[in-house]
Amino acid sequence: MTSYQTVLTPEEAEVMALHALAWVASDDRLGPRLLALTGLDASTLRARAGSAEILGATLDFLAAHEADFIACAEAIGTEPARLASARGMLGQ
Repeated sequence: MTSYQTVLTPEEAEVMALHALAWVASDDRLGPRLLALTGLDASTLRARAGSAEILGATLDFLAAHEADFIACAEAIGTEPARLASARGMLGQ
C-alpha cells in the first residue's frame, strides 16, 4: 500500500496538474518540447494553463516518457500513481 491515496477530488487533480505544468515549463528540455508538440506558444500556454485540455495534454506528454513522468511526480512531491489518477480525473 502506498503512503498516498490515489483517489483525488477534481480540485486536487487540477492543482497537481498545474504543478506538473509548472515543472515542465521550467525545464530547459521539456518546456520547449511541450510547446513544439502542442503547437502552442508560451503566451497561449500561459493564458490556457488552467484548462482541462492543457492540463491533460501536459500529463499525457509526461506519460509518454516514463522517466519524465516519475521525475515530475517526485519533483512535485507526489507518487506516480497519484499523478496518473490526476490525468484520469481531468478526462472526466
